[in-house]
Amino acid sequence: MEDSSAQRRFKAVQRHLTSTNTDRCSQLDYNHTTGCFVQSQGYSVRLPEKLQTGKWNVYRSARSPLTLVDRFPDHPEIGTLHDNFIYAVENYPDYKYLGTRVRVDGTVGGYKWMTYGEVSAARKEIGSGLLFHGLQKGVRIGLYLINRPEWLIVDHACSAYSYISVPLYDTLGPDAVKYVVNHAEIEAIFCIPQTLNTLLSFISEIPSVHLIVVVGGKDEHLPSLPSTSGVKLISYLQLQSQGCSSPQPFCPPKPEDIATICYTSGTTGTPKGAVLTHGNLISNVAGFSLMVQFYPSDIYMSYLPLAHIYERANQIVSVYYGVAVGFYQGDNLKLMDDLAVLKPTIFPSVPRLYNRIYAGITNAVKASGTLREKLFTAAYNSKKQAIVSGQTPSKMWDRLVFNKIRERLGGRVRFMGSGASPLSPDVMDFLKVCFGCQVMEGYGMTETSCIISAIDKGDNLSGHVGSPNPACEIKLVDVPEMNYTSEDQPHPRGEICVRGPIVFQGYYKNEVQTREVIDGDGWLHTGDIGLWLPGGRLKIIDRKKNIFKLAQGEYVAPEKIENVYAKCKFVLQCFIYGDSFNSCLVAIVAVDPDVLKDWAASQGIKFEDLEQLCNDPRARAAVLAEMNAVGKEGQLRGFEYAKAVTLMPEPFSVENGLLTPTFKIKRPQAKERFAKAISNMYAELATSDQIPQKTSNL
Repeated sequence: MEDSSAQRRFKAVQRHLTSTNTDRCSQLDYNHTTGCFVQSQGYSVRLPEKLQTGKWNVYRSARSPLTLVDRFPDHPEIGTLHDNFIYAVENYPDYKYLGTRVRVDGTVGGYKWMTYGEVSAARKEIGSGLLFHGLQKGVRIGLYLINRPEWLIVDHACSAYSYISVPLYDTLGPDAVKYVVNHAEIEAIFCIPQTLNTLLSFISEIPSVHLIVVVGGKDEHLPSLPSTSGVKLISYLQLQSQGCSSPQPFCPPKPEDIATICYTSGTTGTPKGAVLTHGNLISNVAGFSLMVQFYPSDIYMSYLPLAHIYERANQIVSVYYGVAVGFYQGDNLKLMDDLAVLKPTIFPSVPRLYNRIYAGITNAVKASGTLREKLFTAAYNSKKQAIVSGQTPSKMWDRLVFNKIRERLGGRVRFMGSGASPLSPDVMDFLKVCFGCQVMEGYGMTETSCIISAIDKGDNLSGHVGSPNPACEIKLVDVPEMNYTSEDQPHPRGEICVRGPIVFQGYYKNEVQTREVIDGDGWLHTGDIGLWLPGGRLKIIDRKKNIFKLAQGEYVAPEKIENVYAKCKFVLQCFIYGDSFNSCLVAIVAVDPDVLKDWAASQGIKFEDLEQLCNDPRARAAVLAEMNAVGKEGQLRGFEYAKAVTLMPEPFSVENGLLTPTFKIKRPQAKERFAKAISNMYAELATSDQIPQKTSNL
């Protein structure tokens, strides 16, 4: 039988690849049903964007090369968050689900649990209670509280009765909360007594709100509101009782219905509301389920903000697998104590905490004495070598060294996840060795319902963010102004673009900004710069949106430089600044107090407090010298080195307005906060003739 034209093209390309392609992972496969051909890249497959162009630049997961996942393969009947929870209740009704240490009277004890069946009953009572107060399908419900069982119970109620949940960051500040409430036209808000006071301070300025439900508050302690306010103020228990007395049937949503509007805190401007449907969220976690395997016996520690898509997606996939979710007390300083009691098997976190764990362990090892330090080094090197080579490490090292370290997280963690910002390869390797578990770094954003890519199980290479989520496609688009193109050697580079059922519907009430990020072919432009490593692994190398130009015309991506300097032992956090009025960069560094104090002691430097030490020129010089050494190891280019540094005793935090709730630096706010220090550094550099005198654009 004569070959079709598609088959002839396939054979021609196959011959070409056989003769020219040196990537041993590559092969070409033809699908007779679809008439398409794909090129295998190990963890990914590569397809032509358009068959006739022959330009191969669209990547899919090798787990689902010919079609994108939009449902759980084993349970295609699950199309909404409501379906997902129904599935869990039917399969795990008596399994532990939501646990907390905080008792009704505010004291702290062991974990007490609600089962999936008990949560199912509670969500029906809450949903029925909202109907009792006249809230109709499609109404926006605000969630203004930190992680606790009621957050998820209310969210499940929203899914069951077709309400739209709108998380409110408790750390966004009153103005941003007020903006979100009005922009989304929220009609009911669940809050706690602490956030109630914030709401009451501008109650007359949020006219869409008709009902406020206080979680953890008692009816007799609630303030009375004037009837003219038009707002009912009741306790969570009262709402639950009202729903119990008048139960209502579910009003299930469709996959295309809006599930949530997630307002991204962002580093600039007002919050933007990302509209996510039930189908968006289900497709994302369905794809993720092909990359991980959880079990009903697993226990998950929930402390990352539920208002962030990272934690939200983790909760959805946990429900699918029947995982038990334990909540922290609400205080990050007490997290280690909560971990010791909960003993989780699944621990998701962010690089900020992992870096602290890394620094804490390495400093403790150095202070333990020469003999123990040598033992740790020998154990670490031996176990790391075994992991990298794909062998099973000797259990002797765990017994001698690493089991004690594992106890810091409860002793049972088998899966660690990292997201929100890049994780240093050194830190990732350290976590794998010390905790003896799978460490998965992922990459994603709110606009893609969370995960875009993640490291595959069994992939021992660090320093990348893995292969595409089976629910999406990824391509890199040329950014000529930054000299990134798909023709770059040895690896294609460009702006990361994503397409598929995980991509959001747009920004709520903002068509202009929606069109700025989603093009006519449905590709979401992330603003991140990536490259393809061998095997079809994605590596994040730059950021398009935060770049700026120095006086000599060089483009700088500060986040990349900050990630390099994060490896410096003195650096807890780093803010890199530059502008087109100056030819070099300067840095604001929040120091690691223990490391800096130990250095001062070794140098015989006396100081009264950390602030005085930070202002000592000798300390600044030592930190800058160490940063230069780290920059050299990280292969920074000459203009990417910070030429001056200011040391800060106080870390950047959400509370002081310098970090977003996902721990990204708020650059405009940092620029304003440190304007004087930045001007002083440039003035000193000009005086020392390191740079020409310029006027900084602060």
